[in-house]
Amino acid sequence: MQTLVVLLWLGLLASPSRSQDSATEQDSGTPEGGNTEAAEEEDPFYKSPVNKLAAAVSNFGYDLYRQQSSKTPTANVLLSPFSVATALSGLLLGAGERTEDLISRTLFYDLLNKAEVHNTYKELLASITAPVKGLRSATRIVVERKLRMKMGFVSQLEKSYGARPKLLTGNAHSDLQDINNWVQQQTKGKIVKFLKEIPTGISIFLIGAAYFKGQWGTKFDPTKTMLQDFHLDEDRSVKVPMMSDPKAILRYGFDSELNCKIAQLPLTGSVSAMFFLPQKVTQNMTLIEESLTSEFVRDIDRELKTVHAVLSIPRLKLSSEEALSSTLQEMRLQSLFTSPDFSKISPKSTKLSHVQHKAVLELNEDGARATPNPVENAARLTFPLDYHLDRPFLFVLRDDTTGTLLFIGKILDPRST
Repeated sequence: MQTLVVLLWLGLLASPSRSQDSATEQDSGTPEGGNTEAAEEEDPFYKSPVNKLAAAVSNFGYDLYRQQSSKTPTANVLLSPFSVATALSGLLLGAGERTEDLISRTLFYDLLNKAEVHNTYKELLASITAPVKGLRSATRIVVERKLRMKMGFVSQLEKSYGARPKLLTGNAHSDLQDINNWVQQQTKGKIVKFLKEIPTGISIFLIGAAYFKGQWGTKFDPTKTMLQDFHLDEDRSVKVPMMSDPKAILRYGFDSELNCKIAQLPLTGSVSAMFFLPQKVTQNMTLIEESLTSEFVRDIDRELKTVHAVLSIPRLKLSSEEALSSTLQEMRLQSLFTSPDFSKISPKSTKLSHVQHKAVLELNEDGARATPNPVENAARLTFPLDYHLDRPFLFVLRDDTTGTLLFIGKILDPRST
């Protein structure tokens, strides 16, 4: 799919001047007749091992999102794929060669220096979970009662990923309380009651939780937040709290192939939110979803132009709980649940049995500044540019420093939690 994305790119955001919503004239950035793969390899951004690893786990994240979205085409989707990738990467430490190759391909590690993956992941985790980012994340491997684990695996997991595996005691009430307390502690009290009950038949249980409350670079005026229509489809609309800024400064582009308006807004901590808004309320978002890769999103990031716009966006408070075992099995990881080689975890044969994920996202009026910083190159257009997230849209929450995908969502109804 990456080749298709690169080829499409030449006719996408590189040519927004063909649309009445175009921000400004712009070039594709790829020489005519040039080799786009070579150009990508020359991108200094990916020369950093941390950024290259971030691109790999984010590509896994886009794959995970696509699979989950296809299972629930008529419902909101909210995921923090990084927490799931972290759990799988930690599990990789306990895998024998056959299973190691399988997980590595799924996480796109086959394109990396495998000897440095776990040390580099430690650096990535330190960057992503820095307090300034606002991300609260908890990832842990839970194993069945009385499983005798190899100390090499336990110590390596704690060294690189910051958490020892949790060994179940067999007391369901005690285990439930311990896991929920740990998640609550790791997320600074933002996620409570991660589990309602301990699943039965646990062999290896991966848990991943993430909470993010964004702080915009420029706050929204709460007095301008009003109930406005959000169009669920051509015939139905609902009233939702809509934040607005008539003098917003944002980064913008129109993608004629995907038929969507794209806007990027900065948050504090070098994090940004990128929104994909289809032109029509009934437009299928599958093509947009299929286009998403780390490289594609970075290309978009480089092509968007800073403009003045009239902006409105729903105030969001979303929560999602998903058992992801079936989703991962549909991503070519079925053998992890049937006959894997986890001989580096324990002499006893064991397998992955459960994967549980919870994501919580809040985006309200809060921001760092009352007014935007002056932007000298922000385009003032001869026609008004409106960007209203008043119909189903897709968003990507991304760490700008490393390019890591932190959250991704499909919002069909902002009221849904």
